Amino acid sequence: MSDTVYDVAITGFGPAGAVAAALLGQAGLRVWVGDRLPDVYEIPRAIALDHEVMRVFQQIGVVDAIAAHFEPFTPSEYRGVDGQLIRRMTMVAPPYPQGYTPSLVFTQPPVERALRARVAQLPNVTVALSTEVKQLTQDADGVTLDTTAADGTAQRIRAQWALACDGGASGLRAQLGVDLIDLDFDEPWLVVDVRCNERGLARLPQTSVQYCEPDRPCTYVIGPGNHRRWEISLKPGEDPKEAATPERTWALLSRWLTPEDGELWRQSSYRFHALVASRWRVGRAFLAGDSAHMQPPFLGQGMCQGVRDVANLCWKLISVVQGQVQGDAAERLLDSYGAERQAHVRELTTRIKAVGAVICERDVAKARERDARMLAECGGVVKDTPRQDVLPRLELGCLSTLDTPGRGKLFPQPWLQGADGQRTRMDTALGHGWRLVLATDAPELPADAALISPPQLTTLHLASTPEAEGVVQAWCAQHGCRAALLRPDHHVFGTASDTTQLQSLLHEAATWWA
Repeated sequence: MSDTVYDVAITGFGPAGAVAAALLGQAGLRVWVGDRLPDVYEIPRAIALDHEVMRVFQQIGVVDAIAAHFEPFTPSEYRGVDGQLIRRMTMVAPPYPQGYTPSLVFTQPPVERALRARVAQLPNVTVALSTEVKQLTQDADGVTLDTTAADGTAQRIRAQWALACDGGASGLRAQLGVDLIDLDFDEPWLVVDVRCNERGLARLPQTSVQYCEPDRPCTYVIGPGNHRRWEISLKPGEDPKEAATPERTWALLSRWLTPEDGELWRQSSYRFHALVASRWRVGRAFLAGDSAHMQPPFLGQGMCQGVRDVANLCWKLISVVQGQVQGDAAERLLDSYGAERQAHVRELTTRIKAVGAVICERDVAKARERDARMLAECGGVVKDTPRQDVLPRLELGCLSTLDTPGRGKLFPQPWLQGADGQRTRMDTALGHGWRLVLATDAPELPADAALISPPQLTTLHLASTPEAEGVVQAWCAQHGCRAALLRPDHHVFGTASDTTQLQSLLHEAATWWA
């Protein structure tokens, strides 16, 4: 057995596992993370991210390292039976509320390498590649992982907590006896990535397209540089293995490209599922990422969901390991992870399925009815629909019991205007703990604020530290509040409009630590 007793052991060093290792490691926790592969998987899988994930990347200090691998996501045009425009998905307008471009496309392998490079800078994180976790057992004091390296070397890892980020076929999920709840979506699709040459790029649409065509629904996504992706539905009776052969793939792409227009980077047949784990915590073990859920790709939320999972869990684990919360309160806080994330994933998956239903209608008559209905609803003029409008808020868990405006939503990250004229993002200026943000017309703090607040609360008063673009003032006006209490994962615990409400809000938040 290893002489080191880790605070957290992570299985799986993909994006979710790497972000978790970075978040926990930079907080000072002793972390072990293992992956059965020897290196980053070099084929792109995820292609889309959003500003919430970029804010997490900011927290772990990798934004500059990955900047070259991102581009803004183009609008997505939904085309109906006869090729007419029936919907357009776009981004929210600037100023951008989280301080980053709201929707992005990216190249996954170099971004994963940057995440791993950040983890390698943390001396308290041990990384074991080409290592498979064979068995997880747990007792009242911790977990034990029996591992085997590619050369046959066996090692036993001991930790206080375990986090399974080992993918959709998670071995740990099976060992923990966790079932997957089927959310009723199961369809065969072919995913194709092409590196296009100049001739190919000139032939392709200049915006991403959802072809809502009954004969063969498909998606076209403009990736970074010359990377283009197609997601092509397969018809009943079509052989998924044959569809993934180069010959058949090029035949399916012939509407857009020929082999002279680029090279195949990847072509893989998948069954798109909608699944969510029935439990996200079993004793001292947690599930995150694809281990906990899978959803159709229609809004590019797969990797985003995994990063949201670990951002939610890690601040709670840090609070427990560092002793900020103990006993029953610690159990309550850790239990809130599964309650919050499962409900959020289920609701978002329901919304993604609704988007998929628009795309995937196979009946021609019903598809024409869909097109007519959607055009009638917008008066015949298709309006931009920001992708971020589809994302739900948190509804359960570590939130105020008062359903105040904005509770459970992701709070903006404003650019703060310094006295020297320099602008700084809020998270850089305030850190990533509990934060109380007071609008310019905020109520007075209660006299006992320091006694009834969450631990290490930082306060930002925009009257003395102004924001540069007004995103917080706009958010407060929209939600009818003058103060917001933020959790470390940037979600709003609750809001207040006067001193009495603010006192109640701080007191309620403090009860989570007692």
